[in-house]
Amino acid sequence: MKKALFFKSLDQKKVQCMLCPHQCIIYPEKTGICQVRKNIDGILYSLVYGKPVAKSIDPIEKKPLFHFYPGSKSYSIATVGCNMKCKHCQNYDISQSSVDESFDQFVSPEEIVQSAVASHSTSIAYTYTEPTIYYEYAYDIAKIAHEHNLKNVFVTNGYITTEALDYIAPLIDGANIDLKSMRDEFYTSICGSHLQPVLDSIQRYHEHGIWVEITTLIIPGYNDKKDELKQIAEFIYHLDKNIPWHVTGFHPTYKLTNAPSTKPTQLEQAVDIGKKVGLKYIYQGNILQGEDTICPTCGTLLIKRRGFSIQENNINQGKCPSCQLSISGKMVDVKEE
Repeated sequence: MKKALFFKSLDQKKVQCMLCPHQCIIYPEKTGICQVRKNIDGILYSLVYGKPVAKSIDPIEKKPLFHFYPGSKSYSIATVGCNMKCKHCQNYDISQSSVDESFDQFVSPEEIVQSAVASHSTSIAYTYTEPTIYYEYAYDIAKIAHEHNLKNVFVTNGYITTEALDYIAPLIDGANIDLKSMRDEFYTSICGSHLQPVLDSIQRYHEHGIWVEITTLIIPGYNDKKDELKQIAEFIYHLDKNIPWHVTGFHPTYKLTNAPSTKPTQLEQAVDIGKKVGLKYIYQGNILQGEDTICPTCGTLLIKRRGFSIQENNINQGKCPSCQLSISGKMVDVKEE
């Protein structure tokens, strides 16, 4: 265990966690909504510090990040727990789990970074579950990662307080943030959270200069209406039209098995909506099409992808080889910086 950051003491040894917008009031010997931050005798502790349940070497495209050192490897980690309760979570077996007290293997931040370096990864990704809930662990790893010239990537639902985000922002280089819907009712009924804090944190990530890409999982009958997709595209556009938008296909899982899988035509519709709004980079996901990066000025094929694999990369020092447009993001090898 490690003493948590961002909490305040209340009467009768209660505490209020200030890490995410839930701001849980936690009684002694109880945990918050995330199930991994516990009040022990009036002090809040992280139960998952040094306890990764997943460690993997992934292509950065799997996060998905298409404009962040394309073709590079990212050493990916997660602990159990999450501060949302998404009914369609594909990693529910770890995100909706509490800490197994018998799990006593400790992996230090230094060991994580050593493994990332040994794997020849460009970055460390805090992913699979919500990195906000293992904040202290991620923070300590991220500090050491920068000392070894590794980048740090958050794959996140965006549910974090301004104070907590501001503190860790200097250590975060890239983020893929879910924007699941533009309706608070969707967030409350499907995810057990609220929309506005997510919108606020997306804007805050961008203001910090962190490279941001947005993902929307399109669930038929839930968030696939044209008006809502247009609202999402307009939100991204007004923030920065160069932010990539990933529209991805849903497959029934966990507690949301009543909705059908997303049809390719529904993703194509979202792409068309995004283009009409003025977004420069829109990608389809989970259907093995619509993944290529195209120059928004001259139409040159810049990166040809198949799944998480790059088959062709024509970008030259971050620019389109035909019209010399600088392509948004970190589109160079880390060694070129």
